[in-house]
Parts: sequence; C-alpha cells; structure tokens
Amino acid sequence: MKEKADLLIINGRIYTAGDKSQIEESMAIREGKILKAGSTSEILKGYNATDTIDLHGNTVFPGFIDAHCHFVGLAKNLQYTDLTNAGSFDEILDRVKAFTSVLPGGWIAGRGWDQNLWRVKQFPDRAELDKLFPGRPVILIRVDGHLVLANETALELAGIGKNHRFKKEEVEVKEGRLTGILSETAADHIRSIIPNPDINSMTLLLERAEKICFSSGLTGVSDAGLDYATVCLIDTLQRQQKIKMIIYAMLDPSPKNISGFIVKGILQTPRLTIRSIKIYADGSLGSRTALLKKPYSDDLSKRGILVTQVDSVRKLCELAMENNYQVNTHAIGDSANRLILDLYASVLKGKNDKRWRIEHAQVVDPSDVPLFGDYSVIPSVQATHATSDMQWAESRLGAERIGSAYAYKALLAQNGWIANGTDFPIEQVSPLLTFYAAVSRQDLKGEPQPGFQMENALTREQALRSITIWAARGNFWENERGSLEEGKSADFVILDRDIMKIPIAEVPSVKVIKTYLKGECVYGK
Repeated sequence: MKEKADLLIINGRIYTAGDKSQIEESMAIREGKILKAGSTSEILKGYNATDTIDLHGNTVFPGFIDAHCHFVGLAKNLQYTDLTNAGSFDEILDRVKAFTSVLPGGWIAGRGWDQNLWRVKQFPDRAELDKLFPGRPVILIRVDGHLVLANETALELAGIGKNHRFKKEEVEVKEGRLTGILSETAADHIRSIIPNPDINSMTLLLERAEKICFSSGLTGVSDAGLDYATVCLIDTLQRQQKIKMIIYAMLDPSPKNISGFIVKGILQTPRLTIRSIKIYADGSLGSRTALLKKPYSDDLSKRGILVTQVDSVRKLCELAMENNYQVNTHAIGDSANRLILDLYASVLKGKNDKRWRIEHAQVVDPSDVPLFGDYSVIPSVQATHATSDMQWAESRLGAERIGSAYAYKALLAQNGWIANGTDFPIEQVSPLLTFYAAVSRQDLKGEPQPGFQMENALTREQALRSITIWAARGNFWENERGSLEEGKSADFVILDRDIMKIPIAEVPSVKVIKTYLKGECVYGK
C-alpha cells in the first residue's frame, strides 16, 4: 500500500546538506514537509501524489538562507535612487537629478555610492547638492550604510550644526564648515528623520523585496536590526499571508523592543523567530570607522569609532543571558572584535550552546581567533565583502593586517561551522554569489588569479553548508530547515546547473528555475 503525498520530486540530483551529505534522486512531500528523500524507484514505489515534477536531471538544493541581511532595508531601498557602482560623484548627481524629475517634491534619498570606485577616492562635499536642490532635503547613503552625505537643508532639519551632540569624528568639518559627511550615530540620526512610507506603501515594498529574494533562491533571511513597529508589521503581514518569507528578526536594543519582546522571552511563529539582539560595536572599513588596534595605514589620524559604549554592551549581554536571547554584534575592526570577544567571554564563561555571534568579523588579530572557539562564538560572515573590498582594503590595513582579514577558513575551524550571508542591499541579493566568492575568492571578472588570499577559501561543501544548514543553525533552525531530510520543511530550490560540479567561474550565471517554501512554489511556474 503506497503512502499518500502531495508532491513528488523525481529524477534529479538532490543535495540534502544533511549530516551525511547525501545526494538523492527524488523526494516525497506532504503538508509542507519532507516525507522521504531517496532513489526514484524507492519514492515511486512507496508514494502516490496528486502532483509529480520530473526534474529531468536538474539539481536541487535546500532553500538558501541568508545569515545576515537587511530584508526591510532592501524593501526601503526600492524607493531610493540607486547609486551603486557609480564611477564618479558627477554620475551620482546625474542619477539624483533624473530621480527628482520623476518625484519633484519631498525628500530626496539615495543609497549605494562608494568613493573607492572613483578616480579621486575622497568623500564628496554637499556644495553641489546645495546648489542643485536649495530648500529640498537630500540624503545620500554610502554603500555600507555607515556614512551619509547630507545637504544643508537636511542638516538643518536634523538639527546638526557646528554645535552638535555627536562625537567630533562623526560630523566632518573642514575650514569651519560642515561638509555634509556624517557617520555612525550622526548618520543614523539624520536617516531616522526621513519620512517612512505608510503601511500600505511599506507592504507593497516588502512584497517586492520578497519576490527578489525568492527569485534568488532564498527561503529564509536573518534581518539584522529591526525596530518594534517593523517586527509587528512583519508578523501581521505573515499572518495575513501577504508575506511568506521565513524571517529571523534581530532586534535593535531599543527600550520598546526590550519591554515588548526581550523580557518576554523567545517568541516564535511558523514564519517568524524573535530571540536575538543586534548590537553595533564599530563602523565600516570603507568609511574608516571600523575600530582598529592601530591607526589606519592610509590615514594615521584615524583608528575608527566605538559605536556602543562598553557598559551598554555588557548590560545588553547580561539582559540577553537572563532571557535566553542570542547576541549578534557587528564588529569589523580587530579592536572591536577583541572587545566583543572579551565581553562575551565575561558573560558566557566558557564553551556553550548560546550561539552568540559576531557579525562580519572582517579583521581579527590572529592571536584573537582562538577566542571564537574558547567561548563558542559563531562567526557570521559575508564572503562577497572580501571580493568587494579586496581592491582597496590593503590600503586601509597595510600589508601585515590584510593577511588576517576575511579569514573565513581560520574562523570556520574554531567551531567547525560558520554562517554566511550577503548583507544585502549592501551587496547583491544572490546567495549564489556568496557561494562563488567563498570558493573562488574572485570578483565577477575572475580577478585576481588564482584568488584573493586563497588560504582562507572555503570548499564547495563548506560554502554550501554555510548558506543552508549552518546558516539555519545560526538561527536555531537546524531541526526545522536548512537540509532536505525527513520531517523538515520542504524548502528547496531547483537550479539549471549543478554548482557543485560546474567550473566555479560559471556559478554566477546559474539560473534559479523554481523556489519552493513549505512545499509551495513561490517562484517559477
């Protein structure tokens, strides 16, 4: 007697990403869960289904999980001028002018500029924005989100003048004049006054962002730093079936999040997990606000910025421990990483299964790397950051420090696993590019040969696990999703080629044919 299933997937090459790393041919699915994965003959012999998909040899992988991204940020970015890959500040101005011809009133916002791509690699000045848009507020956010350029009107609306409440290094002043460049908390403040879209508009933006993610093969995202109202909106939209994406919400440590969520303990619905706090230790390498032990090699006057004071971080760690919450701290520079590792150690007291994470862990002093293993701290990295930064990172760090930066293999060795993401919209959404960068350590032009610091490249199996089962483990999801095993959610993606077999240079051109979430096709027909 055959067992009833809703869907059979047959005649493919299915990478389960389970403990045994099996490759199967077929799967049986019922009520959104995997009944069994095995040979085609075994599945057809054991199951009847109302629907059967013949893969004709195509490959299937577990639905990809982005361990660190900004899903809501991606949605909001859809209303901004796209400034990514602009080759000069003049090109930035042209894009902003084109955008304002469509939206002639209100705030002007854009994101994605990177002065490292320009011939003159200096931060821009607000003077041209003041001339072009007098009386209209303009905020242009750097690609990493840690620095903005604001015009005079925006500065006035934010109450930022020569006398301000922010750290001196967060508000750039030259010859007694504000240039419009703001970083870290000053940048956060001015961004916070940009009017938010209303609920209807935000719903549409989130739906568009979800479609982008599904089309890239993502079935789960870890959104790094959400406020209370946004988490409540996501929960409402998920319950209404308007948003289907599985979301791990890292909470910003606001009083509202603390009283509304954290002190109430772990909260979980079928599509939303709330059990972590997101903290910022420092800024970014590109903005020279990442906190370093020694000065920047290309600017000896700077060592970066400590964004959250030590006592505040310690109190948040203690709060998290009391409520069984995970702590996920943004740390880029070697000083910030050591500081957070020491603070974690003072609370964790040794090996554990709390899975507290350091997000990015880009520059870690080799002598500090073992602390990840000593205190079971999980490195949550983004492989595409290495290949995006490699052209200029050495100028920031110098020849000695760059050798221990983006050291994913060394970090993986500390606990035997590592979580990997994109940090989109800073990088592109595609997890296939994460896989490619982790293995090849090259950009999309195939540079450099044979790869950037290949001693820290991941194997294909490690790279696959870092965006599936290990990313799931970083969110405490490993018993529910992340691999294609019996009893787990039927989250999977069908690709047009096998990324485990084809030349690595071909991976960025691989296409997603279909994406399934809980047994439902959410992309492709």
